[in-house]
Amino acid sequence: MPRTSPSVALDALLAGNKRFVSGSPEHPNQDAARRAELAPGQDPFAVVLGCSDSRLAAEIIFDQGLGDLFMVRTAGHVVGSEVLGSVEYATTVLGARLVVVLGHDSCGAVAAARAAVEDGFAAGGFVRDVVERVTPSILAARTAGLTSDSDVIDEHIRHTVDLLLDRSRLLSEQIAAGEIGVVGLGYALAEGSARIVTARGVEAPEGTQSEPKTPAGEKTSAS
Repeated sequence: MPRTSPSVALDALLAGNKRFVSGSPEHPNQDAARRAELAPGQDPFAVVLGCSDSRLAAEIIFDQGLGDLFMVRTAGHVVGSEVLGSVEYATTVLGARLVVVLGHDSCGAVAAARAAVEDGFAAGGFVRDVVERVTPSILAARTAGLTSDSDVIDEHIRHTVDLLLDRSRLLSEQIAAGEIGVVGLGYALAEGSARIVTARGVEAPEGTQSEPKTPAGEKTSAS
């Protein structure tokens, strides 16, 4: 895709996801010619910070190809300095116009963090570090009175978007300048569909963004 705007980049991802869900993917940019074209350098239109879950392959679920997406993956899409540096590299050096935080239902990292908070379960080894980085999202959900798995996962997606912008001055400045957009997407494993949970610096197409809920389940204005 030629250099584009955040909204066009988002539209391309959502259109690709619709093709994937309908069972009619185009598998673009996956041939030998594309491979040769990219050998001198890359020019991705979006950077995706996604969960490492094996069922969450972004190039497949968004029907994209070689060189389209710059991928950063960690369990529970947790954020550390190496993640921030990778995302900043994609936007400032490679010119990606859209940053995507990609979460999903049945997330093991979120489930482990909930177990740690609610049952006192302590993970071992470096898994504990992942759990600790997800825990603030769990606590925020509890404070808001959110209890369902889908609401808690949405809160973690929103929290990750907030964390990226709070910790990265470069990303915040790029959004303020209209150079990039940031979206949080929630992926449904069974259906294969992605929906917008939150968006910054880019307008979500009508009907694609879910809205945060109050403790009683009533909708409020979206981020």
